[in-house]
Amino acid sequence: MTDDLALHGLLLSVLLFAILALSEAIFPRRKRLLARFRRWRTNIIFIILDSVALRLMGPVAAIAVAGLAAQNQIGLFNWTDWPVWVEFALALILLDLAIYGQHIATHKIPLLWAVHKVHHADRDIDVTTAIRFHPVEMILSMLYKCGLVLLLGPSPLAVFVFALLLNLCAMFNHSNLRLPQWLDKGLRLLLVTPDMHRVHHSTVRGETDSNYGFSIALWDRIFGTYIAQPEAGHDKMTIGLEEYQIDSPAELWWSLALPFQQRNRTNNARGYKRNST
Repeated sequence: MTDDLALHGLLLSVLLFAILALSEAIFPRRKRLLARFRRWRTNIIFIILDSVALRLMGPVAAIAVAGLAAQNQIGLFNWTDWPVWVEFALALILLDLAIYGQHIATHKIPLLWAVHKVHHADRDIDVTTAIRFHPVEMILSMLYKCGLVLLLGPSPLAVFVFALLLNLCAMFNHSNLRLPQWLDKGLRLLLVTPDMHRVHHSTVRGETDSNYGFSIALWDRIFGTYIAQPEAGHDKMTIGLEEYQIDSPAELWWSLALPFQQRNRTNNARGYKRNST
C-alpha cells in the first residue's frame, strides 16, 4: 500500500511540476536573474540527493510510522473514538500547523537556519525552489514529522494526503506564475499564493520573518506573521540572501557546503545582518 501511494503521489507531483513550469514560462511574474538551466540543474540534483537520503532512512518515514502507531495504539487519534472524517480533517490541520511552527524554528534556531538558508540562497524563485533543500534539512524534517505522527496517531492515508498536499502547495506557491490580482486576493484567504510566499524570500529582514505558511494561509494572520506585499514591490524586490547576491548559489557544491562555512557558526541565527523594516 505504501509503495502504491508513493508512486501515485510521485506521478501527481511530476504532473503539477510540468504544468507549473510551463505556466510560469508563459506567464512569468518576475524576470529571471540567472539562466534557467544553470539553476534548475542544481535544484533538481538537490531533490535527487534528498530522495536518496530519505530512502537510506529505511522504515523511518512518516507513512510507515503512522502504520506502526496504528498497530500499537500510539498517538492521540488512536486513543479516541471520533468519526473517521473528523480525525482525518484534524490530522491535516494540526500537521499543517506543526509545519508552520517548524518553519519558524528553522529561521530562529542557528543550527537549523544554517541548513535552511540553502533554500533561501536561491536568487530567483520558481517551481524548482520548492525542491531546493539541503539533505541534512530533509532528514531532520522527516524525523520531526515522524515524531508528530507518533504524537497525533493519524492514519497512514491522512499522512500521505498531507505530505502530498504540502508538496503540491509548495510547488505552487514557489512558482514564478503571474496570477490575476483578483484571483490571488481570493485564493490567499485560504491558501498560500506565489505572491504571498515570495515576500518570505525577500532579503529584507522583516519580510523574511513573515509568511511562513506553506499550505494554509490563515496561520500567518492568526499569529501575526502576515505581510501582504513586499515594500519594494514584486518586480523590484531582491530575492535570496543579502550577503550572497552572487552567482554561487546556483552551483551545487557551493550550496552543499554553505551550512558548514565558518561564518554560519559565528553569525546570528539569520546568518547575516540586515536592517529591519
